[in-house]
Amino acid sequence: MKKVLLLLPAVSVMELTSGVIHAQPQTEISIGGDLVSTYVWRGVYQSGFSLQPEIGLSVGGFTVGVWGSTDLDNFKEVDLSVGYSVRGFSVGVTDYWWGGQRLGDGRFAPYFKYGDTHYFEGTLAYEFGEKFPLGISWSTMFAGADKKENGDRAWSSYVELAYPFSVGSVELTAAAGAAPWAAPAWLPGGYDGFQISNVSLKASRAIPVSEKYEIPLFVQLAVNPQLNYMNLVIGLSF
Repeated sequence: MKKVLLLLPAVSVMELTSGVIHAQPQTEISIGGDLVSTYVWRGVYQSGFSLQPEIGLSVGGFTVGVWGSTDLDNFKEVDLSVGYSVRGFSVGVTDYWWGGQRLGDGRFAPYFKYGDTHYFEGTLAYEFGEKFPLGISWSTMFAGADKKENGDRAWSSYVELAYPFSVGSVELTAAAGAAPWAAPAWLPGGYDGFQISNVSLKASRAIPVSEKYEIPLFVQLAVNPQLNYMNLVIGLSF
């Protein structure tokens, strides 16, 4: 996703103290969004044509962000996240709210009922570096509405391997992800045990529209072996 970076000079000024120059961590605000033909997450279909805006703030290795998705019907999602990255390692916590999910009486899920309509997830990830740019991540939901039918915590989890590479001017990312056990929060079907839910290949390329402007275009093929279907997604980033 292409970002618009707004640099805040108030926190990037060099300070001179006792003859030593101290560089303050630079603060960046990023804004962006995607238009996608289909919203697919972890190999699972979420909704049709969607607009997905986001805004983030980063200071040093710390990040705070808000990401959302809305379609032309009733689906709505807003996710809050915080994270920290250093030397290839990253840790983060995300609060998912799928507001477009209707309750039994036809109303939409209320935002401030955190135990019933929110899903809180922790993530650990590591990227091996430029020479071998494999990334591995593990995410587990630990609070909120992620529960089994009997009311016990489900600990819905997702593990993924991703490898970026390029062919000419096209940037590609191959990924494979799975639920190590039943994940009722995001993987339907009530299956238990190890389940591969996502085998995908994403291709991205900047399409010139003038001498000064270009539009990042991407296409992604996502196969879900567990649910026995696939999705082909096209999207624009801005």
